[in-house]
Amino acid sequence: MTLTQLDYIVAVDTYRHFATAAEACHVTQPTLSMQIQKLEDELGILVFDRSKQPVVPTETGQAVLAQARDVLRAAKRIPEIVSESKEDFRGDFRIGIIPTLAPYLLPYFIGEFVGKYPAVSVHIQELVTEQVVEKLRNGLIDVGLVVTPLEENGISEIPLFQEPFVAYAADSNPLLAKATVSSADLLSDGLWLLTEGHCFRTQVMNLCGADRHSNGKTTLRYETGSLETLIKLIDKQDGFTLLPYLATLDMDAARQARLRPFDAPSPVREVSIVMHRSFLKRQLINALKHEIMTHLPPEITEVSKGGPVASVR
Repeated sequence: MTLTQLDYIVAVDTYRHFATAAEACHVTQPTLSMQIQKLEDELGILVFDRSKQPVVPTETGQAVLAQARDVLRAAKRIPEIVSESKEDFRGDFRIGIIPTLAPYLLPYFIGEFVGKYPAVSVHIQELVTEQVVEKLRNGLIDVGLVVTPLEENGISEIPLFQEPFVAYAADSNPLLAKATVSSADLLSDGLWLLTEGHCFRTQVMNLCGADRHSNGKTTLRYETGSLETLIKLIDKQDGFTLLPYLATLDMDAARQARLRPFDAPSPVREVSIVMHRSFLKRQLINALKHEIMTHLPPEITEVSKGGPVASVR
């Protein structure tokens, strides 16, 4: 049994296709298949059920693959320990970030991070939370920036800050007659939401009580995959939505006038770094946390220090 063979079976499990796994491992498919066959012969079991497409692991293969991932992570940790002792920041650093954070949080810190660690090749992917968790488990990204708590087995969380929600309404909407809004104000029709799969959609629905209407009406008016689309639709049409605070900081005066804060305790979402429990690249993760916290807008920092807030899941 070799680390290379373990790497090959993990690749096949990740991509569920022998040719794609071979390409990812930079070997020919016959080479990859032969090494996996040798490993199966040595173990006396089948790791994969090849009769199914896409290929899937056998029941015993699932346990072998879980252990193989742990072994490979431990092996990769050895050169990392040496690099840490030399304070040598280099290599690939793969970050997954949810779409309702990416355009609003990244500009605050990513330039400083890249400039400070020029030998690190940073790869950023916009992913919904479910994809972040899956890619962390499969070793396809190193860290995620998501809203927590996730309560996912094998995933560790480092809370960073709490981000308030604010209401955004069309000029004709009754919400703008109020100085502040409450969750009860959000039960009227006209709520615009993100599509299924976005954690921010779930948080908004939980806060608005969109599933608790006794009169049979629904607050669901329109769904889209972009906060920017929601904002533009409300500008031209009617209705309202909720936005994370960071999404409002670059708004012009006309849009700022359509924002309303919440009554205390203000609802917030917790933003965290997440990683696999046996995570690698620990120095880079700590450096990432430092850069984010150093460059947060002061309003976010103040909320995260305490005060009347209500976390929304």
